[in-house]
Amino acid sequence: MPTMLQTPNLTDVASVDPQNLAVAMQHMIATGRGLAMLRGIGKDELREVDAVVAAKLGHDPAERLAVLVRFRCLIEVFRARRLADLLLNNGYNLIAPAVHVAARQRLNADRGFNPVVFERALSQLLAKIAAGQRGEGVELAA
Repeated sequence: MPTMLQTPNLTDVASVDPQNLAVAMQHMIATGRGLAMLRGIGKDELREVDAVVAAKLGHDPAERLAVLVRFRCLIEVFRARRLADLLLNNGYNLIAPAVHVAARQRLNADRGFNPVVFERALSQLLAKIAAGQRGEGVELAA
């Protein structure tokens, strides 16, 4: 049987620590823009988030870039109707689990997160949290 070579997809974005991704979302919440997941984010806001991430995480360019790309894609995936409805039904309680999923889930820089896969992972994490199971550090400190 022939062996197929698995070449890595160079558009994949590395996973990040959920706390590093939370820095970006905490800034948006602290500045009164926590609903960016519903309305989107502009270039100026993204530059502002970049400055905050750089100040908090240092200047590791690979980590900083991965956090920013994942943050932008986290905002974009909530354009999917099912995810927007999930956010509207759960409110701010959904943000920390969404950040946790976004930090770890496979991400293609060209296509973003798969909304169906993201919604399933987020729903499973919410169910675990509701059942009282430990959410693996799913906290978004203010």
